[in-house]
Order: sequence, then structure tokens, then C-alpha cells
Amino acid sequence: MKRRELLASVVATAFAPGLARAETISGSMPWVPGQAAVPPLAASTPTATLFFSPAEAETVGAIADRLIPEDGLSVGGREAGCVHFIDRQLIGPYGQAASQYRLGRFIKGTPEQGLQSSLTPADRYRIGLTALNDYCQTKHSLAFSGLSTQTQDEILTGLERKDINLATIDGSEFFEQILQNVREGFLSDPIYGGNKNLVSWKMLGFPGAYYDYRDVIDQKGKKLDFPPVSLFDTSI
Repeated sequence: MKRRELLASVVATAFAPGLARAETISGSMPWVPGQAAVPPLAASTPTATLFFSPAEAETVGAIADRLIPEDGLSVGGREAGCVHFIDRQLIGPYGQAASQYRLGRFIKGTPEQGLQSSLTPADRYRIGLTALNDYCQTKHSLAFSGLSTQTQDEILTGLERKDINLATIDGSEFFEQILQNVREGFLSDPIYGGNKNLVSWKMLGFPGAYYDYRDVIDQKGKKLDFPPVSLFDTSI
């Protein structure tokens, strides 16, 4: 049985009479690529942004293209689907910081202690994108996405180095949040909305989600050119 067939067919058997009944689930996998933790109503618009407004999505796309610019090896962050990935994460548990301590009191800690903040990732994006564009409008009379790539790089560098202060949020923390998420979107499995067409895995030579390597485990030292495989077969 092929791996996909095995995963697509799950049989639940009863451990004791009367406690459970056998049930078979067959057909396609119970998810849609790029829609992790997406509300049911979003299923009909898989390419639309669900958290970002069009203006916010444009800003995040411009940032993604400066953090991971297109070159001879790969497409840029926007084309790789980083905006789509981040958008889907922010409407789910990650965006609401569901796995983090949320009761305070919040005191700025050391770099080793990580971010100490009452803001969720979703809050940080909503406040930070507005603050960033307000700064750009004040300094350059344009939104971030309308600036030259050189000016965009200067602003992002200023945020990273804490040379630029945003009015309503710590600019350095905001930059680190986006940098982390763009990296994740570029390198994650395409099932989460980023790494479109497996571009980063192809560039790196990463094979992805193969079931096992028993057929080649004894070929030590031999270069194995496996085409990358996603958790979700995009051909079906």
C-alpha cells in the first residue's frame, strides 16, 4: 500500500464491546494546503487573506521580498508564499499566543529569556504594520511598499539595530517577529501555505516528507537526488 493510500484510510476499532464502534474514513486527507486552523467559511477562498487587509498584505509582501530577495537561486519571499503562510498562522492558535503564558506581569527580560510582552503575534502585526507605515508616511510621504528597495532596506536595518523607533511598538521586536515568520514561511512544508512549489527545498536539496529511506539506507557516501515531497500531494 502506498503511503498516501495508507494515510487516507483510517480504521478505528473498538477496544471493548459497547464502548466504541468501528469507523472507516476514506478519500482525501482531512485538510487543505495553506489552511491550517482556518475557519470553515474560509475554505471557499483559499487564496484570499483572512487576517491581513490588502494594504497590510502588501506591506508584509514588500518586507518578505527584502528579507528574502529574488536571485538566481530562488524566487523572493512574496512569490514563495510567505504572506499566505503568515496570514494563516495569525488567525490560528499561533496568532493568539495560545501556548504562551498570558496572565502577566510582563517585565522586559534579557535576550536569553526571549520576548516578554502582553501582545500576541496577531496584535504585534496589527499594531506594528500601522506604526511602520505611519513612520514611512511621516518621513517619506509614502507607504513602506511604495518606497525604493534601498530605502526599504535602510528602514528594516534601522529597526533591527534599534536605530528607528516606532510610535506604538518596539520596532526591533516587530522586526524580529516578521523575520522569524518569513523564514518559517519560506522553509516550511507547503501544506501551511508557504514554500510555494517547494522552491526552498529544491534550492537546498532537502527531500522533504519521504516515508522512509530503507531502499537506500546502505548507499553510504552516494549522492541521492530525491525530488522534494510535501506532506500534501498537490497533484490530487
